[in-house]
Amino acid sequence: MSLVNLGHFCSHMQNASRARLSITSIQPSKLHLGIALALQDQGFISSVTRGDTAAPDVEETPTTQENIATRRLWLSLKYHDNEPVLSKMKLVSKPQKKIHMGVQGLQKIAAGKQHNFVQPLEAGEIILLSTDRGIIMEVRQAIERRIGGQLLCRVR
Repeated sequence: MSLVNLGHFCSHMQNASRARLSITSIQPSKLHLGIALALQDQGFISSVTRGDTAAPDVEETPTTQENIATRRLWLSLKYHDNEPVLSKMKLVSKPQKKIHMGVQGLQKIAAGKQHNFVQPLEAGEIILLSTDRGIIMEVRQAIERRIGGQLLCRVR
């Protein structure tokens, strides 16, 4: 997992929402796909589709060795009252300092208390984390499942 690429993804999504784009594309990877699907589940983006560099696929095209360089993930952004739903997205763990947290720490953050230099969740904000099994999930889902992991990014 490359946190540098995740940082590029976060800034790309934030810039795309500020530019009021309806759809944007990103490089495909398991991490980007997992985060995009988590953002869709939490209601920050409306859809995730695969496509090439020109546009999303109308019919699903399998990825092969010949076309892998041109494949992209296309994300449809959401707006409410002419304001972007995803207004801010930034890394929590940095490449130099990865932050892992157990269930008790996650509970403190979700309850509005600071834990180990990680600020508490604000209203309408989520933190995405990666478990040791490679699953990307939101903090509240991790607390329900009693799973800790590496904090990836904050989204509001």
